[in-house]
Amino acid sequence: MSHDLRLRTTFDRAADTYQNARPDYPAELYSDLLTITAITPPAHLLEVGCGPGKATLPLARMGFGITAVELGGALAAEARHRLAEFADVSVVTSSFEDWEPPTGIRFDLAYAATAWKWVDPEVKYAKAAKLLTEGGHLAVWNAEHAMPADFDPFFTEIEKVYEEIGEGHDGPWPPPPPEALPNPIATEFEASGHFTVVGTRLYVWALRYTADEYIALLDTFSGHIAMEAAKREHLYQEVRRRLAARPDGRLTRHWSVVLTIGRRL
Repeated sequence: MSHDLRLRTTFDRAADTYQNARPDYPAELYSDLLTITAITPPAHLLEVGCGPGKATLPLARMGFGITAVELGGALAAEARHRLAEFADVSVVTSSFEDWEPPTGIRFDLAYAATAWKWVDPEVKYAKAAKLLTEGGHLAVWNAEHAMPADFDPFFTEIEKVYEEIGEGHDGPWPPPPPEALPNPIATEFEASGHFTVVGTRLYVWALRYTADEYIALLDTFSGHIAMEAAKREHLYQEVRRRLAARPDGRLTRHWSVVLTIGRRL
C-alpha cells in the first residue's frame, strides 16, 4: 500500500488537537514491547515521527532515554511542551530521512507509532538498522479503524455519504475484520534484508464518541484535513444529523493496532 508522502505535512495543522482526539495505545502494547525486545530503562530509544508525544510519554514515564524526531514544527513544539519534565527526552524537528544523530550514537530500539508509513520506503529500513546497536530492535505500530463482526451500523450509513462526495472506501464493504487482515509491515521487515520479525501482536478495543468528539478525531486524519471544505462540511453535517437521532447521541468506533517487532540482522 503506497501513501502519498505529500500528505505527511498535513498533520501539523492538527497539532493542538491531535493528542486529545487520537486514542491512547493499549497498556498491553508497551508491556509486550518490553517483553519481546527485553529492553529495560534507561536504554536509549529513537522515535520516528513522535507527533505530539502520544507514544513518547508512556515510555518516558518508564525511565527510558528517548530521542524523538518529528517533521512538523508545531507538533514538535507540542511534544517538547508535554515532555518538558523528562531530562533524558529530546525532540528534534526534522524528517527522519534528513536527520543525522551525533557521531557514534546508537539506539537499543527504534520505534514508530502511526508514522512509519509516512517515511520514504527507500530509506527507512536501512537507516533504522544503521542507527541501532547490534541485536537492536525496530518496532512499528499503527492505530487503524477496525471493523469487527459487530461494528456499529453508523459506519455503513456514513459510507454512503463518503461515496456521494467521491471519498468512498477502496475495496469491498464492509472491510475484513482485523484478525483477517494481512500484516504488510511484517512482510516489509523481512523483505528489507535488514530485520527479522521476532513478534507480532494484535490489539482491538472500542471507544464511544459524541458527534463533537468524533469530528475532532476526523480532523486529525490527513484525508479529512486535505478534503475540500464544502465536502467536509457536508460530511460533518451528516455525522451530526445521524448521531442526533440516537438516544445517547454517540457512536462506537473500534480501533485495532498491529505491533510488529524486528531484530536487526
